Amino acid sequence: MATATKSKTKNGDSLFEIIKTVVTVGLAVLILRTFAFEPFNIPSGSMIPTLLIGDYVFVSKYSYGFSRYSFPLIHPPFSGRIFGRVPARGDVVVFKLPRDPSIDYIKRIIGLPGDKIQMVDGVLNVNGKPVDLKRAEDFFDDEYQRNVETPQYTETLPEGRQHPILKLSKPGTGTYDNTPVFDVPADSVFAMGDNRDNSLDSRVPPRNNGVGFVPLENLVGRAEFRFFSYDDNVASWWQVWEWPWAIRFSRLFTAVR
Repeated sequence: MATATKSKTKNGDSLFEIIKTVVTVGLAVLILRTFAFEPFNIPSGSMIPTLLIGDYVFVSKYSYGFSRYSFPLIHPPFSGRIFGRVPARGDVVVFKLPRDPSIDYIKRIIGLPGDKIQMVDGVLNVNGKPVDLKRAEDFFDDEYQRNVETPQYTETLPEGRQHPILKLSKPGTGTYDNTPVFDVPADSVFAMGDNRDNSLDSRVPPRNNGVGFVPLENLVGRAEFRFFSYDDNVASWWQVWEWPWAIRFSRLFTAVR
C-alpha cells in the first residue's frame, strides 16, 4: 500500500509541475507580447515594396508607450498612453483601425500632430512643401501585378528619411493623387501605405472605408524587423515538402525601414 501511495503522490506532483510550467510560460509570453514585442503577419499589399504579403514582423510595443490597445487579449478600460511618445515621421507602425479597433493595420507615419498634409499631382506635400520624389528602378515581383514591372520611386521626407513607394498610375492621375489639405489633430497622426495607388489609408475618410486620422492611443507599436517571409503562391502551409521554395530566405531577419 505504501508503494501505491508514493506512486500516486509522485504522479500528482508531476502533473502539478506540468501545469505550473505551462502557466509560467503562458504568463511570460503574455508579458512579452504586451510590453516588449508582438508578432504580426502582413495579409495585404498596401505596404509593397517595403512589406510583402506573407512577411512576418516583430513590433516593439514600448516604442510609443502603452495604451489599452497594447494588451493582446483584452483592452482594459483606461484612456491615453502611459510613457507616451509621438512616432517619428517615416516609422512603419501597427495600429488599431479607428472605425473598428478589432482590426490591425500597418502603414507608414507621414503626418505628425499639427502638420498639414496634402497630395498634389501624386506628390506628398508636408506643411505646404513638396517632398523630394525620384524615379527608381522598376519593382518586379512575380506575386504582384502578374509579373508586370511596376514604377517605383524614392520618397524623401522632410527630416531626410527615405523609403520606396509604388505608383501604378501616372503621377497626378491616381484616385488619391490630389486631395484637400489635411490638418492633423494634436492627438493624432496621418498614415499612408507605400503602395500609393493600392492603399486605403488616412487619405480616405472612415465613411469611405478608409482610415482617416489615427489617434495616438490606437498605436500598437513600431515594426522593427522581418523574422519570417512565406510566399503562399508557391505552396500552402501544409505542403512541408515545398517550404524550401516558398520561404523568402533573403527577407529573413531584415530591418523594416
